[in-house]
Amino acid sequence: MNTAIHTKKLSHSFGDNPVLNQLSFSIPKGNFFTIIGPNGSGKTTLLKVISGIYKLQKGQLEVLDQPIDLYSRKELARTISFVPQMVQVDFPFTVTEIILMGRSPYLGVLGLEEKKDMEIAKQAIDFTGLDQLAHRKLDQLSGGEQQLVFIARAICQEPEIILLDEPTASLDLAHQVRVMDLMEKLKEQKGVTVVMVSHDLNLAAMYGDQLLLLNNGQIVCQGLPEEVLTFQTLEEVYGCTLLVDESPLGKIPRVTQVPKKFMP
Repeated sequence: MNTAIHTKKLSHSFGDNPVLNQLSFSIPKGNFFTIIGPNGSGKTTLLKVISGIYKLQKGQLEVLDQPIDLYSRKELARTISFVPQMVQVDFPFTVTEIILMGRSPYLGVLGLEEKKDMEIAKQAIDFTGLDQLAHRKLDQLSGGEQQLVFIARAICQEPEIILLDEPTASLDLAHQVRVMDLMEKLKEQKGVTVVMVSHDLNLAAMYGDQLLLLNNGQIVCQGLPEEVLTFQTLEEVYGCTLLVDESPLGKIPRVTQVPKKFMP
């Protein structure tokens, strides 16, 4: 079993509005896989179809070599965790209480946590470095700290695949790197397949093992960062002038927007 996600001619529509059009691709197990593309290209919809939030409409979708339709809701929740871009919490739960919610796919009829669930939640807290915040209320935390809490909740599910929808959006530079380093650590130390939607092409280049570029619900290309992030491809897809050169960190593409005032 070397493939985490496999799709064939996957399509999805909202009413008469097609959003995804016959997508066929595979995500290797243990990969840091990043989905990029302009607004409205179908990135979040694709993530929600993979997670089971949106029911598969057309085509094939396999999770760990098994059709997604063969999973029960509980089985799928034990396999895939999903961190949305925005999470609404109506009550002032503590950090530990939020993270323990990740154990819900494993709880019995009464929904009561056992010692093992508490231990796994503690491991998720330690893994994400939230020890000092464990007893704080969620609404007392910064946006970056809250994002780490929801990632810890997803880790607490003990998934084989974690899906993240723009996890670094609206975060400062320090929290962006902290979140991305955490995902890299999750991949390397726990063997989790990380699938992330991102608008930040430079973060995608630095961390992504493979990139999938979408536009208008279709695949433009898939491959290594240096194969996908070329100025010819990106200028055509994004419709703006870009400079793509090599990052000073190594053989990693670096993408820079070129404002009109700097153009001849």
